Amino acid sequence: MFKNICFKLLMAFILPLLWLGQADVIALASEVEYSQGSALEGILQRGELRIGLEVGYMPFEMIDKRSGLRQKDVRHGGLRRKGRQLKLMGFDIDMGIEMAKALGVKAVFVDTLWTSIIPALDLGRIDIIFGGMSVTEGRQKKVDFAEPFMTVGQTVLLNAKHEDRVQSYQDLNDPAFTVVSKPGTTGEEAVQQLIPKATYETADTEIEGATRVLEGKADAFVYDYPFNAVFMALHPSNELVFLSEPFTSEPIAWAIRKHDPDFMKFLNDFLTRIKADGRFDRIYQKWFLSPDWHRFVR
Repeated sequence: MFKNICFKLLMAFILPLLWLGQADVIALASEVEYSQGSALEGILQRGELRIGLEVGYMPFEMIDKRSGLRQKDVRHGGLRRKGRQLKLMGFDIDMGIEMAKALGVKAVFVDTLWTSIIPALDLGRIDIIFGGMSVTEGRQKKVDFAEPFMTVGQTVLLNAKHEDRVQSYQDLNDPAFTVVSKPGTTGEEAVQQLIPKATYETADTEIEGATRVLEGKADAFVYDYPFNAVFMALHPSNELVFLSEPFTSEPIAWAIRKHDPDFMKFLNDFLTRIKADGRFDRIYQKWFLSPDWHRFVR
């Protein structure tokens, strides 16, 4: 009869207090127990935390154009097809680096087709899903979510030619309107469930969907507030109208394979710690409230 073997790991949580040019580092230690078979075991043995996401979801994960490639040139798995590691930036990138530091390992970001990201987790190709995944009833049957760290909602980017006729998402519930979103997302669910009469089309990427509306090839793009707000800021145009009031409320959280209480405890403890010491707020302000990074993603 096999028994679970428990290992004890002394983890040093390095808390960088980088603010207004000041750098002080305080090391806190926390003893964490994990059982054989936990994802933590593989992460520590490899020395890598493999983070699944799909590059292009602003401001969560984006290509820094200083690496030689622009966001609009990327398609699913594009980082791998290019055969080189490109510099990434965004809220999830900074958060993943902090999480990996807490484990004493390296953060490895795995660009993954969104509709394939849960299967990739199940197959062990990644250890955790980032990417601003909304907590939904359907997804909870397949993965376990840590405590939510943010709430987002669906909004509309509208081609300006419809400004007089469309005042809210409900006005799009008409076959005369072509509405775009991305497969496998809660944006797609919102279109199909809340405005089912609209003519629905999919886009491979967020950039593609929003650009179709900007160019008049579609009437509206339904997607999360953070992306639509950033796209609007990056593409100021009389051709776009941002219906910015979210019409859904969606908690987002990190997702892991089911039945791994040790990894889940680490994640929730980590989230509590970075919110308490100010790191979460600093990363949030950097990517959601400041435009300083915009020039590097055009």
